[in-house]
Amino acid sequence: MAATIGHAVAQGIARLGHLPDVDPRLEAELLLGLAAQLTRAELMAWPERRLSEPVEGNFRVLLERRAGGEPFAYLSGRQAFWSLEVEVTPATLIPRPETELLVELALETLPRDARLRVADLGTGSGVVAAALAGERRQWQLVATDRCPAALAVAGRNFAALGLGNVALVRGDWLAPFAPASCDALIGNPPYVRDDDPHLTRGGLDREPRQALAAGPDGLDAIRAILAGARSVVRPGGLVALEHGYDQGEIVRALFATVGLTRVGTRCDLAGLERVTCGWRPAGDG
Repeated sequence: MAATIGHAVAQGIARLGHLPDVDPRLEAELLLGLAAQLTRAELMAWPERRLSEPVEGNFRVLLERRAGGEPFAYLSGRQAFWSLEVEVTPATLIPRPETELLVELALETLPRDARLRVADLGTGSGVVAAALAGERRQWQLVATDRCPAALAVAGRNFAALGLGNVALVRGDWLAPFAPASCDALIGNPPYVRDDDPHLTRGGLDREPRQALAAGPDGLDAIRAILAGARSVVRPGGLVALEHGYDQGEIVRALFATVGLTRVGTRCDLAGLERVTCGWRPAGDG
């Protein structure tokens, strides 16, 4: 006889208890809700309801995958970001709340009503471009990535959200762009050191390594972007990049070294340095 909802949740709690930084009850209920197509409120209201055998089987499969360290977002195929919910797959990084700071910065600092061309570098699932395109319909977003599978996910997200002001371009960082062709360059490039032990645990080992790690000090991708940023962004244009909480000082120095001005770093909600921005001088010919 198939288990009841309450018994299945209890089994899930026991199975997920070993995972670090996880609320076993919450995740067990979310997984069961995913398998049974029920909300958490419905699960809590009907603990004595028996599951069908197919639902119980699906729940056990999801539970084992989660217990093995697979991120919940890949199991559900969805992730919330900004005011959106988007598709994610193992070809894309799972969007983090701190990346919303990139969106906030662009919306606050760039002219609201101007017809700007804004590049989202290494777009992954497309969340940054999607958030900006939805908030500023008069802007033209250009979402780039070198991974065809990631671009396919981003394309599906843009279509599902009805965003007609986003173009997808395959390419490595600034390679697709002509000189002085963008008003702003926005990006969440990889910034973790290649030897960082966090890459092997906590679900990071399931996310695309090329979207996380960038050389011995984690700054290879940021250096590659900044090497051409002053050329690609128009005079008076913005460059804003996410980075690690302990990389602010060196990233500010890198921005200044390539001639960007008004360089500064914004902190995330935890008070950690997270996004550095700079501007190409307005009179820079």
